[in-house]
Amino acid sequence: MKRSIFVLVVLALAAVGGGAAYQAAAQRDYRALLTRGDNALRDDQAFGAIEAYSGAIALRPDSMLAYLRRGQTYQRRGDRGDLEAAARDFRTAARLDPTATRPLEALGDVLYQSQLYEHAAAAYQRCLKLDDRSARVSYKLALTRYRDRDVDGALPLLKEAVRLDDRMADAHYLLGVCLREQRRPSDALKAFDTAVALQPGMIPAREELAELYRALDRHTEELEQLQVIAGLDRDHVARQVAVGLAHARAGHWDMAVLTLGGALERSPNEPEIYRALGKIWLERPRDDRAFLSKAREALERVASSPAATSETLTLYGRALLQEGDVEGAEHALQQATLRFPVEPSAFTLYASTAEKQNHFDAARQALIAYGGLTPNDGEFVQRATRIAALSLRVNDPQTAVGWLSQASSSNPNDLRLLASLADAQIRSGDRASAKATVTRGLEKDAANRLLRNLKVRLESSSF
Repeated sequence: MKRSIFVLVVLALAAVGGGAAYQAAAQRDYRALLTRGDNALRDDQAFGAIEAYSGAIALRPDSMLAYLRRGQTYQRRGDRGDLEAAARDFRTAARLDPTATRPLEALGDVLYQSQLYEHAAAAYQRCLKLDDRSARVSYKLALTRYRDRDVDGALPLLKEAVRLDDRMADAHYLLGVCLREQRRPSDALKAFDTAVALQPGMIPAREELAELYRALDRHTEELEQLQVIAGLDRDHVARQVAVGLAHARAGHWDMAVLTLGGALERSPNEPEIYRALGKIWLERPRDDRAFLSKAREALERVASSPAATSETLTLYGRALLQEGDVEGAEHALQQATLRFPVEPSAFTLYASTAEKQNHFDAARQALIAYGGLTPNDGEFVQRATRIAALSLRVNDPQTAVGWLSQASSSNPNDLRLLASLADAQIRSGDRASAKATVTRGLEKDAANRLLRNLKVRLESSSF
C-alpha cells in the first residue's frame, strides 16, 4: 500500500514538473513569435508579421498584446478587408484588457480611417473614460466630430486638448478651422497664429491665415503668408502664382508682373502663369492700350488649348471685348460656359455679348443657367426682368410672364414690374390676368402713368 502511494506521488510530481516545463516552453515560443512578428513588421513584411502574431495568439488566446500588434499590422496594410480585420483584433484586445487604453485608441483610429466616424467617436470616448488626461485622444475625438460635421461638438474637445497640451500645433490648427466655420475670424486668426508659431512649416495653417487676411482686406499680411508658403513649397508653381496675384490685389502691379515673370523663366510652358499674367494685365489700371494688348497676348497662348479652363476662356473673352472683337469674345465666352468647373461670370458676360450680336435666345439661356449656378446672388429680380425682356424679343411672351411673375412676387411694391407683367400678359393674350395685374397696381398708386396707359389699352375696343 505504501509503495503504491509513493508511486502515485512520484507520478503526480512528474506531471506537475512536465506541465511547468511545457508552460515555460510555450511562454518562450510565445515571446519568440512576438519578437519575430515585430522584426517582420519593422522590415515591412506584413504577411510574415501577421503569421507570427497569429502563432502567438494560438499559444496565448488571452494575449491582449498579440491581438493589438496583429491589428496594427492589418491596419498598416490599409485595404478595406484589412481594416475590418484590424477592428476585430482591437475589439478583442480591448475585451481581454478592459483597463488598457491602447486598443481603444487604435480601434478609434481604424474606424476613423474607415470613415465610420460615429463608431470611431464611441471608441475614443471609451478611451477618455479610462484616461481623461490624454490630449492626443481628445484631439482625435474632436477631429472625428469635425469630420462628422459636428463643429459645436468638436470645439470643447479642442479647447480641452490645448489646455492639456498647449504645444499641440494640430489641435490649434483644427481649433482655428472650427472657429472660422463659426464665423469668428478674430479668434480663428489667433488659433492659426499659434499653430504656425509652434510649427512654422505647417502650410495648411498658413493657407488659412492667408485666406482670412484676404477676406479682411489685410493685403500685407496675406502677402507675407503666401511668400512664406512659396518658400516652403518651391516645387509648385501655383505658389508663385498666388504671390503674384496677391501683389496685384495689394496694388503692387510691377511686383506682380516681376514675380510671375520670374516664375515663367523657371516654368516657361506653365499655362497657369500665362493665365495669371493675362488677368493682371487686364485688370491693371492703364492709360494706353499696351496693357490690354499684353493681356490678350498672354491669354491667347492658353485659351487656344483644349485644356483651357473656363476661367481662362472668360478672361480671354473679356480681353477681346475690351479690344472691340465682339464676335471673337462671344465664341470664347460660349466655350467658357461649356468647360467644367464653370466660371459663373462666363454666363453673364456671354449673355451680354450674345445680346449685342442679336442672339437673344442664347443670351436668355445663359442668364437662366447662371441663375441655376448662383440662386442666392441677390440679383434675381434684375436677372428675371432681363430674361423676360429677351423672351419678348424672341416672341415668347408666355415665358416672359413666368419670369416677371416671379420677379413681382419677390418685389411686390415695384409698380414698374407690375406694368411689365401686365404688358407681357397682354402680349400673350391673357386679358383677364392683365386686368387683374393692372387693378392690383392701381390700388397701390392710382396715378401711375404706365398702369393707367395699360388700363386704357385693356378697355379699348380695338384690343
